[in-house]
Amino acid sequence: MQDRSHDFLVAEQFGARAQAYLDSPVHARGEDLDQMVAIVGARPNAVALDLGCGGGHASFLLAPLVGKMVAYDLSDAMLATVRGEATRRGIGNLETRQGSAELLPFPDEAFDLVVSRYSAHHWNDLDAGLREARRVMKPGGLAVFMDVAAPESALLDTWLQSLELLRDPSHVRNFSVREWRTMLEEAGFQPAVAARFRLRLEFKPWIERINTPAAHVTAIRSLQALADAEVAKHFAFEPDGSFTLDTMLISATTGNKPSRT
Repeated sequence: MQDRSHDFLVAEQFGARAQAYLDSPVHARGEDLDQMVAIVGARPNAVALDLGCGGGHASFLLAPLVGKMVAYDLSDAMLATVRGEATRRGIGNLETRQGSAELLPFPDEAFDLVVSRYSAHHWNDLDAGLREARRVMKPGGLAVFMDVAAPESALLDTWLQSLELLRDPSHVRNFSVREWRTMLEEAGFQPAVAARFRLRLEFKPWIERINTPAAHVTAIRSLQALADAEVAKHFAFEPDGSFTLDTMLISATTGNKPSRT
């Protein structure tokens, strides 16, 4: 148990639930996906990378817009599910690659477009992942990152991270939009559009999707029952445990290639 790396934990946690993430309405649809498609538009000559593709929903939407789509994930089981669904949908320009976000097996300037959705909060080192994303992008490339957004309030941020970790031990951290902008700039990106959304999560599918242990489910419900008025209002806790959180989309461009030191 103690010898398991974080990457192993993520792959183990999600590989066993690949079909659940493919079937999840929360992951298959969303305002952020609609905005991603609008921002990207038709790029028939582009080579695109979906970092931490999960069930592949961003890849499936982008594949018809680009020349080549690469779905990339830690989990071989998740990638097998993506390949099967791509075949079922008749998507012929999608390939899969396995690995971590912090060490991409691609040469410099390999991609015109990089996207990532609901993955970055599992990365052990987001700064390293963003630097790698920047490295493999061509000058003038476009990146679109979508994830749960942490509140600026320390109180609300603590609650969000606690609920996330109890539900899924592979969780690392959700970052605020402000933090995302700073990290993107430090990685050499030029952040552009940022959009915020509210996402309601039904409690039962939320815990079943990742197979949360019963003891952790009890702890989450206990925390919710103890929430003060500010916390309960922000997360809109419901009697059955369902709640609402903030998500975000932030796009960025590469501009000129940064100099190496």
